[in-house]
Amino acid sequence: MHLLTQVSAPDACPKCGSMEVPYPLSRGDTCGDPSINPSAYKLVIEPPMIQKNTCYSAELAFGGLKLAENLPFNISTHNTVLLFNCSENILLSPLNCSSTSYCKEYEAEERESGCKDTLCCHFLKDASMTQYRIRVRVGGCRAYTSVVDLKPGDPVDAWNYGIELQWLPPNLPF
Repeated sequence: MHLLTQVSAPDACPKCGSMEVPYPLSRGDTCGDPSINPSAYKLVIEPPMIQKNTCYSAELAFGGLKLAENLPFNISTHNTVLLFNCSENILLSPLNCSSTSYCKEYEAEERESGCKDTLCCHFLKDASMTQYRIRVRVGGCRAYTSVVDLKPGDPVDAWNYGIELQWLPPNLPF
């Protein structure tokens, strides 16, 4: 007896005017990837992996995350960015590098990251700044991750790891 499993493609989204809306983009709740919120113009991407037992981001060689400034994407204000394996130079920045920083909670739970007992800091993306980049580099911080909608008191195992991006809606004809 053979069982046949049918795998279906995601539902296609309705056109936006004359333009096709390809997966994973969406125009509603019934199509596209659920990490994309079309009504709020936001999507969540995975943060980089911190290489096991090294406390280096996988994208250290590229300098971290950089969005093209000529595109309508920006890092949203719902991100709390945790920086690890930082040099003392980072203490001159307006970051929380104290013993109450969220990165200390992360270090206590994520033992395999290799980031325990490194200088670490966090910052909440400020609404007043447009940000296209999260930097990692030698001489600064060598690893980072991001948590979306982090609230004080949230346990580490309930954190929503990701980087929320937002975009400007297109000018639509009326």
